[in-house]
Amino acid sequence: MISKNVSSYLPSLIKKRGADPICAYLYDIKHLKNHARQLRESLPSYCSMFYAVKANPDKNIILALEGCVDGFDTASEGELVKVMDLTGKPIIFGAPAKKDRELKYLSKGKLHAMNIESERDLHRLNRLGSVTGEKLPVLIRVNSTYQVERSSHKMTGVPTQFGIEEERIPSLLNGLSGYPYLEVRGFHFHAMSNNLNARDHLDFIQFCREKVMDWKTLFSLPAISILNAGGGIGLNYGEREQPFEWETFTKGLHEMEALFQQNGIQLILELGRYMVGGSGYYVAEVMDIKENHGEHFALIRGGSHHLRLPAAWKMTHPHTIYPVDEWYDEPLPRPEVRGEYVTVAGELCTPNDLLIRKSYVEKLRAGDLVVFSMAGAYGWTISHHDFLSHPQPEFHYL
Repeated sequence: MISKNVSSYLPSLIKKRGADPICAYLYDIKHLKNHARQLRESLPSYCSMFYAVKANPDKNIILALEGCVDGFDTASEGELVKVMDLTGKPIIFGAPAKKDRELKYLSKGKLHAMNIESERDLHRLNRLGSVTGEKLPVLIRVNSTYQVERSSHKMTGVPTQFGIEEERIPSLLNGLSGYPYLEVRGFHFHAMSNNLNARDHLDFIQFCREKVMDWKTLFSLPAISILNAGGGIGLNYGEREQPFEWETFTKGLHEMEALFQQNGIQLILELGRYMVGGSGYYVAEVMDIKENHGEHFALIRGGSHHLRLPAAWKMTHPHTIYPVDEWYDEPLPRPEVRGEYVTVAGELCTPNDLLIRKSYVEKLRAGDLVVFSMAGAYGWTISHHDFLSHPQPEFHYL
């Protein structure tokens, strides 16, 4: 599925083709803004929507979202500095291995809060606060016992490097007096990635709310006012007709409103993939078509060094074949395949460089374009750009 904005732009992209094959990222900024506004407007008043910058740190994406979100979630100094340069919105910082220079942004008053990922984080930040003489705002990241079984990646409920395990939290809270320069404002629970079930997500948030209230009451913590449930809401790359049911999710959040408000708790959602993924497209020209051992292959200009996700997840990425009738390489014959299952591979010298696996095509020719949709999140920036030193794609913002 290609947006109208992108469809109307593709002819001009083809027309501008020079000696080099087409290879480009297209970001539908108009679609992104509309989508983000709709998400924000559907949330109840006790919810804040932050953008998880790791999903796509492109400055044009950040600028587009500045007026649509309540803040930004960052996980490195690079992300933090970029967001600070582009926007004045609140920033949360969370990472499992923080450098000293990253901690100092908290003491300079640049952050809404920083996540505590370990007892060592407690000691380091308390020491930093003692130097400045000010209490530093922090959230304790909890590695809970709760698992969202149907998510693609689990961050909690299993052994991972993230947060402090739930069983240790009572002991930590009982000893907070030993950290006088920390102001614990709440808790951060990020448990999953690419969850597609709205009810599972609501159940997880309800679990988190009950935990926060138990700890707030048991340990007399009146300053606790934030429950950061992280992100993890996903895109269905395999079955686009069965997306995450956002309406079901927000309906459930509205039903929880009285509970959150009477307890004075702000719920923060850090959306990344679900916010920006659908607004990005990776467009690659077919260079050649061949058959080996009974299987058909299409070779594109580009590959997993530009869009790593399908190779990493060993999946067929959502795509559309965009026919280009003009053949740029006349009078040479134009390779094509009709009515066959085709595997689309990139230009790298590895059999792992696959973006589409045995997908049926009516007709595919060298010179046609493969338009990969849902490429706006965890696309370009998670890919291994320098492998084989191929040229980078172009970037267009519509």
